[in-house]
Amino acid sequence: MKRYDLIVVGAGPSGLSAAIEAARCGMSVAVFDENAKPGGQLFKQIHKFFGSKEHQAKIRGFKIGETLLAEADEAGVEVFLNATVAGIYLDKEVLVQIGAAMEHFKADTIIIATGAAENMITFDGWTLPGVIGAGAAQTMMNLYGIKPGQRVLMLGSGNVGLVVSFQLMQAGCEVVALVDAAPKVGGYGVHAAKIARCGVPFYLSHTITKAEGSDCVSGVEISQVDEDFIPIPGTQKHFDVDTICLAVGLSPMSQLLKMAGCNMVDDPRRGGQVPQVDENGETSIPGLFAAGDVSGIEEASSAMIKGRMSGLAAAAYLGFLNEQDKDNRLADLEVALDSLHQGMFAPGSKGKTFAKTDEGIAVSQSLLKKGYLDDADIERFIHRPDQTIKNSGIHPVIECTQNIPCNPCQDACTRGCIKVGKTITALPRIDAANSCTGCGMCIASCSGQAIFLVDEDYAPGYASITLPYEFLPRPQKGELGTALSRSGQPLGHAEIIDVRNAKAFDQTTLVTIKVPVEQAMTARFYQPKTNAAGQSGKKEIRQ
Repeated sequence: MKRYDLIVVGAGPSGLSAAIEAARCGMSVAVFDENAKPGGQLFKQIHKFFGSKEHQAKIRGFKIGETLLAEADEAGVEVFLNATVAGIYLDKEVLVQIGAAMEHFKADTIIIATGAAENMITFDGWTLPGVIGAGAAQTMMNLYGIKPGQRVLMLGSGNVGLVVSFQLMQAGCEVVALVDAAPKVGGYGVHAAKIARCGVPFYLSHTITKAEGSDCVSGVEISQVDEDFIPIPGTQKHFDVDTICLAVGLSPMSQLLKMAGCNMVDDPRRGGQVPQVDENGETSIPGLFAAGDVSGIEEASSAMIKGRMSGLAAAAYLGFLNEQDKDNRLADLEVALDSLHQGMFAPGSKGKTFAKTDEGIAVSQSLLKKGYLDDADIERFIHRPDQTIKNSGIHPVIECTQNIPCNPCQDACTRGCIKVGKTITALPRIDAANSCTGCGMCIASCSGQAIFLVDEDYAPGYASITLPYEFLPRPQKGELGTALSRSGQPLGHAEIIDVRNAKAFDQTTLVTIKVPVEQAMTARFYQPKTNAAGQSGKKEIRQ
């Protein structure tokens, strides 16, 4: 029986982060994961992360995964793949199935970082082929290069549903609608906005009542729901689809913690049945820790920080790290974690309704109910005193209207045109005293694709708009297409006058379109002409 100072179960964001910190303290560390590849969800996440520098903001998930794997290898972490931990017993002994063999390992400390599993809901036809989880769709697209379907309906407007809907479109799928039983969008408004401007309609206060088809999905019926989430007769709507994607939440995979005898609690805010843990993730059993989604559903950035905290705590538990050094290093991590736990989307804010932002501005009801900002919102947010728009020359327009934890735009602007402040959940504001050079780094750094460069004086009667574009094939200079509004409605012809790609943009293409000057504050997306097959040829960002 092989022994280690620390055994980590799960090679996802939190597990790897914990293993790295512990190994750097001198511990012998083994990580077991049932999958064929390490990294967990990170390698499915082709979008850019939110947060600040310490959270690896504006870096794509799979790049963060590559960095973690390199750090784990450098630290001497031993990773076992296709290794399923089948049991955890007294004295911190684990039973692991590796191939056809069952092997026993022991450690002085254990960190459980098994993550979470997708929830499902039932409706007529829910077992038909073509009904899949959003995570499964993401795996098919971003790990194996397979389109889940051609016409997809997404159920769930949380961040997972919003992010995967956009990635489905990047993969060449048509998202016919985004549906949620809740009366408002659950995820970040910037995620919803980039879907809405592609023309995807939102049906809130609706749910799926039937999946149609005999051998596989051929259509779907949705219905409006009342305040008790009961479908209202006579409100049915039909869509021809071949795929139904479900993004209806996650549940912590806490079975091993129950088996070990940890004190558990049912906590809906944390996703279900989770262990009772202290501030560093230690459970009721000394030396046994929980990190990441298994102890409460959060974003990957928070999971990585909590993993590092548990790794340091495990090192201190065994004397590999003195208490003063532990406290100093944990204090820095707590500051980073606390900054993610502010604003409208903080863990403690779940279920709350916000009428105003932290700055006292009325929140956009259009964004919450339709997925996009309306004209009144633009006037209220863009033209406030500390964000006066210059009416001549190129200037940034920021359509980020919620207190989400993110500030890369501030760091990206070397001229100081964009300011967020010390609190990363504050709304970005424009400093009109500083002139914009039009470099576009703010656009490329924005994880929510919510920044545009506008020049109302581009040519007599015309304005130019530089916008983020993450579809393939990329438009070409001189190409003619259609300008779309925030709601995805066609506004008229748009000409591509510039296309910029740079390593610093990290696969975000900056496309500049020429439109009539009256569309300067309404045109927010470019739709290329379709090919003979009626498709635009969109593909996902490749790793």
